[in-house]
Amino acid sequence: MIERIVPAGTETAEAYGDLPEATLFPEEELIVKSAVAKRRGEFTTARHCARQALTRLGAPAGAILTGERGAPQWPEGVVGSITHCDGYRAAVVARPALVTSIGIDAEPALPLPSGVLDAVALADEQVAIKELLASMPQVPWDRLLFSAKESVYKAWFPLMRRFLEFEGARLVFDPAGGTFTAHLLAGPAIAGSRTLHTFDGRWLSENGIVLTSVTVPA
Repeated sequence: MIERIVPAGTETAEAYGDLPEATLFPEEELIVKSAVAKRRGEFTTARHCARQALTRLGAPAGAILTGERGAPQWPEGVVGSITHCDGYRAAVVARPALVTSIGIDAEPALPLPSGVLDAVALADEQVAIKELLASMPQVPWDRLLFSAKESVYKAWFPLMRRFLEFEGARLVFDPAGGTFTAHLLAGPAIAGSRTLHTFDGRWLSENGIVLTSVTVPA
């Protein structure tokens, strides 16, 4: 699924549950040494997916540690993103000559718990999401908004090295095209010599999973 919403030239891997062959490096074991079994399984299989993607890219597939705010630490010359949720784990990697930054997020295709939409969405986003839920109820638009904001953050953080609040971006969805635009209200993102006021994203809702991606091309 994930390969359908990321650019050509990236490498991906995914799994629909924990894989018995997935293992961790000792350095990675330390990250989840106190984690519950569910968290440990998701982390382990997501790292396994990341190493599969790195191998396909021709990059070193060693330990992937966590850095500031839990961001994956990729090998030199690689950008990427990892996600996992109930029933799904995935990773995407690319070379900086193709992609400056990328973020992916997966969520179960279920409505958000009560009150969460109010906490993560701007007033005009809430109106738009409620209209979409009324016209296209087969898509969990509230959960999709949450996922898209997570992908925006994952693409934003490697560029800006600072937190982006949920209200720091206003999202506008194209229901027919499977795309969305994130207007960066917290200020522009700096990507090399470029100043970006928007990020472009893609979305997919299928097989009980909501997937989103945001790519900043090189």
